[in-house]
Amino acid sequence: MGTSTAYGGPGGGTPLVPSWLGDADGGNAPTAPLGDGAGPDGQPPADGAAPPVPPNRPPIPKTADPQRFFGARNSFTRFAGSGGGDRASLGRAVSRYVSTSAGGARQAAQRMGASRGAGARLLGFLADAQTRGVREALRTLDLESLAGRPITEIFVGLADYICPGAGTVDEGIAREAYIETIVELASEGLTDLTTFTPDQMQAVFELYATHAIEARICNDIGTKAVTMPADAQAAHRVEQMLRDFIRGGVSDALTRARAETPNLTPARIQGFVDSVYESAFAILQALGDAEANR
Repeated sequence: MGTSTAYGGPGGGTPLVPSWLGDADGGNAPTAPLGDGAGPDGQPPADGAAPPVPPNRPPIPKTADPQRFFGARNSFTRFAGSGGGDRASLGRAVSRYVSTSAGGARQAAQRMGASRGAGARLLGFLADAQTRGVREALRTLDLESLAGRPITEIFVGLADYICPGAGTVDEGIAREAYIETIVELASEGLTDLTTFTPDQMQAVFELYATHAIEARICNDIGTKAVTMPADAQAAHRVEQMLRDFIRGGVSDALTRARAETPNLTPARIQGFVDSVYESAFAILQALGDAEANR
């Protein structure tokens, strides 16, 4: 489905939001023995000394329903099998993914950890380039040598800053979405970064968030578990219809977010991006329900 990170989908027994997602240290803090009151050298504490305080760690997430992906997968299989003709099944697939597979719009947005961070860095760079100029924005990142280059070369050069990791599925989704965004810049008429308007900034972020959400859904549902049409044109139509459906939700979410936050300062960018993702998933669930009930 347009992403090299696709796999068979999670088995279903994993938490809705992994405990390590968005954790700066990856959840690898050292553990300490509990319950015996021993000091760091294994000896009991001296008289009157307080026993060591156990580290404060987040609770282990509850195991999610192992069948939570079934409904979304089944509906998407029906949609794919129709070659794109069964829009009701597309709506049910997306709605069931948000409501049941992901546990609601808020949890679905939380699963986009790396993509939310990448989206904020992308939007932050675009805002800086518009305010201070492309050269100054690039100089801040020690990438001034890219100034004056074609927009695709600039965006490729920014890849490691926008998407610094690719070791997990979540990070791979963020990077793949960024690459696909670069591929589409020219077809969207986004060719001159030095003259970008706020609407063009929105268009770039809209492309990125659309690809990221599409890849997240496809990886969670499991594209290897879905039989796509053998006809190449039908398969492309299925993929494009899903992408257009998602982009419609992202566009509506962006329009709403810009109305609520017209002045996008650096301090507000991450909150703005987070709200767009959560709103997009809520809108997609509503659009999916409406499509399924036609």
